[in-house]
Amino acid sequence: MIKIALPDGSVREVARGTTPADVAAAIGPGLAKAAIAARVDGELRDIGRPLEADASLALVTARDEADALELARHDFAHILAEAAQNLFPGTQITFGPATDDGFYYDFAPAPDHGPFTEEDLPAIEEEMRRIIARDEPLVREVWSREELIAYFKEHGESFKAEWAGDLPEDEELTVYRAGKWLDMCRGPHLASTGKLDPQAFKLTRVSGAYWRGDQANAMLSRIYGTGWLNKKQLDAHLVRLEEAAKRDHRKIGREMDLFHLQEEAHGSVFWHPKGYRIWRELEAYMRRKMDGAGYREIKTPQLMDVRQWTQSGHWGKYAENMFAVPDIVPDVDEESGNAAPKVAADADWLAIKPMNCPAHVLVFKQGITSYRELPVRLGEMGCCHRNEPHGALHGLMRVRQFTQDDAHIFCTERQVVDEVRAFCRLADSIYQDFGFSYHVKLALRPEKRFGSDADWDKAEQELRDAVAEAGMANAEFGWEELPGEGAFYAPKLEWHLTDAIGRTWQVGTIQGDRVLPERLDANYIGEDGEKHRPVMLHRAIFGSYERFIGILIEHYAGRFPLWLAPVQAVVATIVSDADDYAREVAEALSAAGIRVETDIRNEKINYKVREHSLARVPNLLVIGKREAEERTVALRPLGADARQEVLSLEAVIERLRTEALPPDLRA
Repeated sequence: MIKIALPDGSVREVARGTTPADVAAAIGPGLAKAAIAARVDGELRDIGRPLEADASLALVTARDEADALELARHDFAHILAEAAQNLFPGTQITFGPATDDGFYYDFAPAPDHGPFTEEDLPAIEEEMRRIIARDEPLVREVWSREELIAYFKEHGESFKAEWAGDLPEDEELTVYRAGKWLDMCRGPHLASTGKLDPQAFKLTRVSGAYWRGDQANAMLSRIYGTGWLNKKQLDAHLVRLEEAAKRDHRKIGREMDLFHLQEEAHGSVFWHPKGYRIWRELEAYMRRKMDGAGYREIKTPQLMDVRQWTQSGHWGKYAENMFAVPDIVPDVDEESGNAAPKVAADADWLAIKPMNCPAHVLVFKQGITSYRELPVRLGEMGCCHRNEPHGALHGLMRVRQFTQDDAHIFCTERQVVDEVRAFCRLADSIYQDFGFSYHVKLALRPEKRFGSDADWDKAEQELRDAVAEAGMANAEFGWEELPGEGAFYAPKLEWHLTDAIGRTWQVGTIQGDRVLPERLDANYIGEDGEKHRPVMLHRAIFGSYERFIGILIEHYAGRFPLWLAPVQAVVATIVSDADDYAREVAEALSAAGIRVETDIRNEKINYKVREHSLARVPNLLVIGKREAEERTVALRPLGADARQEVLSLEAVIERLRTEALPPDLRA
C-alpha cells in the first residue's frame, strides 16, 4: 500500500499501481468524468499512469485551463503527425511540441510528395477529425533504447532513430501509442484521442525548418496549428488573430509613414519624421519620470575592449550574440589616396555593447563613493547591438540595433528592498499612463549561473519582499515565480503587459545583482571606513524604444492618444477661398504647441477625410467659406462615431492644447 495526499489535506491508502483515474473514481463519478490528468508531486502526468510510491496528488480538470490546454495541444500535435503519415506514406516524423497558442510538427516529406504546402492542410484537418472520432486510447509504453532505435530504422524513421541514439544514457525512453501508430514522447497526454473537441483546432500555415535547428542539417516542413479546448475558444482566438493582423505595426507603420526597414541595414530601423516624433515624445516623458525619481543621466561608449567584456563575464556567456571588430587602422596608398583597412597581427578587439551595465559600473567606480551618497541611480538612453539570428528579426519587435531606457541603481544591501519597491511604483505609474494592465513574475536562478547559492537566496528573497511591500504579490497582479528563467548573474522581476486585444508582452524588468560588482571590483566606503560591495539593480521600463513603440502601435491600432500622435491635427479646406484662413488657423495652432499640418490641395473634402483617417490623424479641422467668414472651425475627431462640432478658433486651440498634455504634466 502507498499513501496519497490530496489537496484538501486528506490522505488515502491505495494499492501500489493504482492510477489517478482510480482515485478520481473512488472520490465520485463527477470527478471521475471530469479528471483529464494529474499532478503527482507537482509533475503533470497521464490520468492512467500508475502510482508507484507515496505522493501528493492533484487531479486536473478542464477548469485548470493552462494544464488542460498544454495537454490538448500536445495531443493535437501527435494527431497531426499521424494524419500526415496516413495521407502521405513515406513521410517521416521528427518533433511536435505544444506552443503558447497551439502546436506544430516538423516532417521530412515523402520523396514522391515533396514539401507540404497550404493546399495540403484541409485534407490533413479532415484526417485529424477522423482520428479524433475513433477515440483511440493514448497508451504510454517504456522501451529500451535498442528496441526503439531498431523499430524506427525498420520503419524508415531515420530522424527519430538518430534522436533516440543521442538522448542521455540514463534517460527513460517512452512512446505513446494510438492504435497501430506511435511516437517517441515524454508525455503526458489525455487518455484518448476522443477527449479532444474535433472543432477546436485549425491548421494555420506551413514553413521550412532545419532538423534540430541547424542550418547544416536537412530542411523539413513545419505545419503549424492552433488548438483549444472548445470551438468557442478557437473562434475567439481566430478573431484575435484577425484583429492582430489589422493592428500589425509594420502595416500601420507604412500607412502612417513612421519607419521602414531594408536589407542595407538588416535588423536596424530607419525612422521617418513622424515615427521619430513619437520616439522624442516618449524619450521626453521618460526623462521627466526619471528626473523626478532621482536618476542622473549619463552617456557611455558604443565600443569597449573585449577584455572588459571578458572580465564582466558577458564574453563567456554571450559572445555569440555580440558584434566584435579588430582595432583597424587605414592603409593609405600615397599615389592614389585610396585607403584600405589594415589589421595588425596584435590588434586589440573591440566589442559593440549589447547592454550598458559594465560601462555603468565603470562610471560608478570613478572617484570614491561614500555610503552617504548611496543609492546612486545612473540612467542612459543607451544604444545597443545584439547579433540576433536573421530569421528571428521581426519589424520593431526584434531588431539588432535598439535603444534601452536603461538604468542601474548602486545601493547597500539594506536599501535594496526600498529601491525595488520604489521602482515597482514608478513602473506602475508609467504603465497606467499608457493604459496597460500587467502581471508581475519573478524569474529565478538558472542552472548555469555566477555567484553563490547564498547570494541567490538573498537576491530572490529581496525581490519577493519588495513586491509584497508594493502590494503586487497577489492574484490581481498575476504574481508567479518562474524557476530557471533568471539571468546568469541575477534573478529578475518581469512586467508582462496586456494590450487592447488581450496579448501579453514582457517589457519591464529589475534584477538584483551581486555578481557584476564583484567581477568588476566596484566598491563604496561604509560607515566603518572599509570598502564594501554595492548591490547593483539593473532596471528598464520600456525595455527598448523600438519594441515599445511597436507594442504601442498595435495596442492603439495607430490611434495614439493626442500627446503621442505625430500629427495632432490637419487643417483641411473645402474651397480654395478658405486657404488663407486655413494657414492662419495652422499658424495659431502651431504657436500653441500643437503639431499641425495643412491640406489645401484641390481635392474633394471626402477624399481628404479618408486619406487622413487612414493616416490616423486624431483631429481634422475642416474649413469652408462659411468657417472662414465666421472665423470658426468644424472639428472632426478621428472615429466613426465621433461627432463634428463647429467651434471658435480660440475654443479649438484651448481644447487641443489641454488634450495634448502628456499624462505626467496634467493637473
